[in-house]
Formats: sequence, structure tokens, C-alpha cells
Amino acid sequence: MPKPEYAIVGLIRKAQGIRGEVVVEPFTDRPDVVFASGARVFAGTAEGELAVTHDVMGEEEIPTLTVASSRPFKKGMIVQFEEIRDRDSAELWRGRYVLAPFSELPPLEEDEVYLHDLVGMKAEGPDGDMIGTVSTYYELPQGIMLDIKTSRGSVLIPYRPEVIVRTDIDARTIIIDDKLGFLDDESATAE
Repeated sequence: MPKPEYAIVGLIRKAQGIRGEVVVEPFTDRPDVVFASGARVFAGTAEGELAVTHDVMGEEEIPTLTVASSRPFKKGMIVQFEEIRDRDSAELWRGRYVLAPFSELPPLEEDEVYLHDLVGMKAEGPDGDMIGTVSTYYELPQGIMLDIKTSRGSVLIPYRPEVIVRTDIDARTIIIDDKLGFLDDESATAE
């Protein structure tokens, strides 16, 4: 049976207090749902991969964390997981990601897309001309930047409404209106 796909939903920043609470930086627009009491997330590594362990029979297991309680805190949340009950245990989780299966996440709104879905999409102009393919994305303080591989090199395009006209998940296509001139300097990165 294939493993379900998982999304990174948060990063455990540090321990909070002496009872095992942790400060989580949520990577979801719906942290109130993902980190609601009773919800489960899966342990990840510091690299964002699933933390796979093996049971006594040698079978793979992914440690599960069940949310006992959560509350907003500055730009994140304070979360108490049932499996983490003291500060020493909480300290071991610092810098690790938590993940959730896509099937258990709140459904996307009509104008939303998972960032990982952008990779591999074709980038086209409004007239249908091929620009290139999205090779990766970067989450910067200014926002999401798409790295578009073109025939002449790599170009960074902001994933913003004034540049991205439409993202079609089914057709795996992003329509870019380059009225701001991002593609004009394309040859500078082609070397």
C-alpha cells in the first residue's frame, strides 16, 4: 500500500514552560483546525521528512502526536501534545517539523493551491506562449518566488496576483502576465 502524501503543517520552535508544551510556527492558513484538540499530526525530522521508526517486529512506524490543547501565541501557537509531558521531552522536539496527510487537511478554497503542486507546472504567457517550467519555489519575507526554468536560463517570478493571472491545477499550468518585465532580464541568468 503506497504511503499517503504528507504536508508540513508546522515547525516546533522551542519548549514552553515545564509541562511539555511547545511553541509551534504553523505553516497552514487554518492552524485552528490542524492543531485543534484531538487532532493528530505526524513527527517529522529537522529536514521536513517523516520521522520513521521501527517497532519490535521491524515494521515501519511514524510517531503520531495528538493535540491535547492549543492556543495562539505571538505569531504561532502553544501546543500541548498528549505524548510530550515534560520540558525535557519537549526540548527534544526543538527544530523538528510536524506533518499531516493531505487527506486530513481542510479542503482548499477555489483560489488556493499547495506550494508543492506548483513544482513542475508549465508557465505560459496570457497568449499561450510557453515561458518555461516551475523548477522550485522559495518562501521569502517578501512572499513566494517561483524559479522558472526557461530555454535561456532561470528566472525568479513573484507568485503574486499582479503577475500570476491564473493557476490551473488540472492543466498543470500557470499563466504569467509579465507587464512588470521580469522576463526582460532573462538572458542575464542564462550563462
